[in-house]
Amino acid sequence: MLDKKFTMNFIIFEIENIFITMIKKLLLAFSFLTVSMMFGQKNNDQQAVADASEKLRLAMISADKTVLESLILPELTYGHSGGHIDDAKEFVEKLVSKKSNFLNIDVTNQSIQVVDKTAIVRNHLYAQTHDLGKEPGEVSLDILYVWQKTKSGWKLLARQAVKAEKKK
Repeated sequence: MLDKKFTMNFIIFEIENIFITMIKKLLLAFSFLTVSMMFGQKNNDQQAVADASEKLRLAMISADKTVLESLILPELTYGHSGGHIDDAKEFVEKLVSKKSNFLNIDVTNQSIQVVDKTAIVRNHLYAQTHDLGKEPGEVSLDILYVWQKTKSGWKLLARQAVKAEKKK
């Protein structure tokens, strides 16, 4: 009788161990899947921000009002290297009217950091310009962009430019 009771307890103990091991493996797999999804989402967000940044660059050259308006938030604050700050309406109007006219824009050294629903983009911008009523010119700027994730994609919330440091 004692032998049967011992055997039964042993079997129950082994089944419990197998069950606990299975739960541990499931939790580990679930944790791995969750972390993988989080990193995958971050990479997707970084690519989406890079895509939005490229669309903005092209829209600033083409002065396409519809595209420009689709990429910015109404609360946009757009800081120029000279200190002037445009709101969303002024930003679009200056480009469309050619008061601010980019002939080309080259972007280098771009970095993108996504934090929840906000993205911070830094890059160096070199552009040739021909603003309305002015001689053609060139700009070399370091720029900080702040993008916000919305239901309809990433939208520009803020931008600040500073004159790039001269290389010695």
